[in-house]
Amino acid sequence: MNLGDMRTIVRRELHDEDAASYRWTDDELDRHIARAVKELSEHVPDEQRATVTTTAGSRDLDISTIVDRVMVEAVEYPAGRFPRRYQRFSLWGDTLTLLDEPMPDGSGAFVYYGKLHVMNAESSTVPAKLEDLVALGAAGYAAVEWAVYAVNRVNTGGALTPREFLDWGKAKVEDYRRELARLGRRNRVRARSLYKPYEAVSRAADYGP
Repeated sequence: MNLGDMRTIVRRELHDEDAASYRWTDDELDRHIARAVKELSEHVPDEQRATVTTTAGSRDLDISTIVDRVMVEAVEYPAGRFPRRYQRFSLWGDTLTLLDEPMPDGSGAFVYYGKLHVMNAESSTVPAKLEDLVALGAAGYAAVEWAVYAVNRVNTGGALTPREFLDWGKAKVEDYRRELARLGRRNRVRARSLYKPYEAVSRAADYGP
């Protein structure tokens, strides 16, 4: 699903499908979709693995090249062994410090991390099973914003229209955030069943094994 497809679903959710008199412009809906996608990323990020070259004799890894990073879930070093060797680590800004043996020798380490999802005119990294959730959040945010804007303005929908939009939008947003929290808890349980987190030092609130 791309951004255009998502916009169509959000309009359907908002009952805003008359192209001759759209209540929301495309740009407005795109902004609410982007917000919903970003919040989804913070709970269920796009899972990626990067190879980062270590420096011989140093436990610090520079991960500044890993862009749009939301969190770091695990570090494998030495990389490519079986069974896998997961390191405890601390994270401060873009510096990831390995806390276990062996001392790095200049070989590569695997960094497992989550990044922001992308949804544009061509494609999307949002899993198909979560697309309806993004639409729910975007529609809720759009309804709330319109309701706040419409207060004390003349409208043709009757005096209760802004209030109805506000209540409807708030309910959608609450449902959306409740599901995000549930998905976030499930992901944490999955990660911590594999890796023992080290939480002593973390500037970015990214916890490692």
